[in-house]
Amino acid sequence: MNLLKQTIKEIGNLDKEAMEKARKRVDNLIKPPGSLGRLEEIVVQLAGITGKLFPKVDKKSVIVMAADHGVYEEGVAVFPQTVTAIQTRNFAKGVTGVCALAKQAGANVVPVDVGVLEDIDDPNVINRKIKYGTDNMAKGPAMTTEEAIKALEVGIEIASSEINKGVNLLATGEMGICNTTPSAAIVSVIGGYDPLEVTGIGANYPVEKLEYKAGVIKRAIDVNKPNPEDGIDVLAKVGGLEIGGMAGVMLAGAANRVPIVVDGFISTAAALIACAIQPKTKNFLIPSHASIEKGAIKASEILGLKPMLNMDMRLGEGSGAVLAFNIIESAVYMNNEMITFAEAGIPV
Repeated sequence: MNLLKQTIKEIGNLDKEAMEKARKRVDNLIKPPGSLGRLEEIVVQLAGITGKLFPKVDKKSVIVMAADHGVYEEGVAVFPQTVTAIQTRNFAKGVTGVCALAKQAGANVVPVDVGVLEDIDDPNVINRKIKYGTDNMAKGPAMTTEEAIKALEVGIEIASSEINKGVNLLATGEMGICNTTPSAAIVSVIGGYDPLEVTGIGANYPVEKLEYKAGVIKRAIDVNKPNPEDGIDVLAKVGGLEIGGMAGVMLAGAANRVPIVVDGFISTAAALIACAIQPKTKNFLIPSHASIEKGAIKASEILGLKPMLNMDMRLGEGSGAVLAFNIIESAVYMNNEMITFAEAGIPV
């Protein structure tokens, strides 16, 4: 708990002076002001995060948190839970979707077992297992408050370790069969939505069964009565260990003034938790893609974040976030490589 408290305490505001300087420079690059759209906004935000007029994002990592969920026993997923363990091992082998995209983007993939049902005997998977999956949230809390805090602190520790290695751009990824269920519960609680409004098919769950899945989520909320004003309470009662880990990564990034790229639905649910714990965290988040998972749009709207890509993706793993690495790095190249009107000798 001390690590979490200290991290929250260290999260500050964006550097307004650096942002003003960055905006002035971007507006005076040899182009019509605003003509490079979101790339310009990204550079200004990066300046505010780092306090630097020429920020760097050349050392990139996606931290993939893996865990299982007790609510699986309610029949809210198609694939068996063994897939979580299989895919966690595959992250270490570099053969999953996010791994392929990370190779193209020049990013490291850091897989972390924070709550997989099986023991993962692989030196390339960081073992920070808190428990073997959450408890069934439809019958009681998914985890204790202490376990939720541990999940957050695992994320803080892993992110801090990457930052200490020189990483200057982080992304959140995850693996956990049926984790769209707790994610929908989080969005429902914090956003005040009926579960059916934010419950989607996840990994190809039958559309005709969505009402049942939403009913399980409603039951979990009714049984646990999470406090929407308390991010830790929501995480403990209807969340997931990997969701807590990702929220911890976001808190650590914000505390260390390192930008964090948020992936799709599950990651955005984690962002809701992180921002409920410390609202200033939002300033350090860069949204990546608009997942077609039903609750993703609602989650982004609650946060006031506008994803930059619309690729009809819903894989998870951090795949959309890593895809956005290229755009963020392009924004930095724009800032570094273009000259201003004055430098070009063009009167304005």
